[in-house]
Amino acid sequence: MAVVRTDLWLDDDFSNCENICARFSKSFSGDSPNKIYKYLSQFGMYKPNRQSYENFTELKKRNYWKKVEAIFRKYKKEWKGPDIPIYIFPMASINSLFSQVKTTKSGVAFKDKLFLFLTPLEDDLELEALFIHEYHHTCRLQHQNKKIEDNTLIDSMILEGLAEHTVKEYCGQDYLAYWCKSYSKKEILNFWERFLKQQRSTKRFSKLHDDILFGRGTYPKMIGYSAGFVFVSMYKEKKDLSLQESFKLDSETFITSLLKEKTTE
Repeated sequence: MAVVRTDLWLDDDFSNCENICARFSKSFSGDSPNKIYKYLSQFGMYKPNRQSYENFTELKKRNYWKKVEAIFRKYKKEWKGPDIPIYIFPMASINSLFSQVKTTKSGVAFKDKLFLFLTPLEDDLELEALFIHEYHHTCRLQHQNKKIEDNTLIDSMILEGLAEHTVKEYCGQDYLAYWCKSYSKKEILNFWERFLKQQRSTKRFSKLHDDILFGRGTYPKMIGYSAGFVFVSMYKEKKDLSLQESFKLDSETFITSLLKEKTTE
């Protein structure tokens, strides 16, 4: 499948995002283009305006579709990863899920497809780090082979933590997401006892799942993401973790290690 030439779609239909989304609506179980666009907008898909059009023009000029294709081929081969369609679109000026920080890139991954929302980046390793994060999601989701509605909060937390540890391994510490460093281990363990432990089985489509994962309302910002990174860090302090294991190990494996540590304190 590889990188879809969404640049050609945007040339024809930039101002009509629903027409764009209609082109891949079948892969969303026939959801309406409007519903798909609203969902992708949460993760950063562009809104038609002058700024996003200028971003699109610059992305074309810098051959981003070709760059992503090369990165995809590299990791598909090295990881023995799935052959999936990859959709590239300009990023919205404000990404609602991550609006507390200035964001220049984002994405969302599924078991069978991947979306990247981009602005022109000064460092190509930033692009590679984003791709690694999202493609790791796809690889893990395929290996876990659970129905999306059966995924839990702890599944989502570990998914994010593992993806960023993979970014660290391939691109280095400097390319980690800001939320990896938002809280200390002590703070995370405190949050675990206060609310994460009790809510870890909350299902994927529950409002509470997203409230905790993203840190909405009274929850600390991005706490689910941050905790996932720390839990994987704690696991790796005691055991080696190969790339293939990061795709296959059950999420509770990482928490079992955490619970054992708590009982020995």
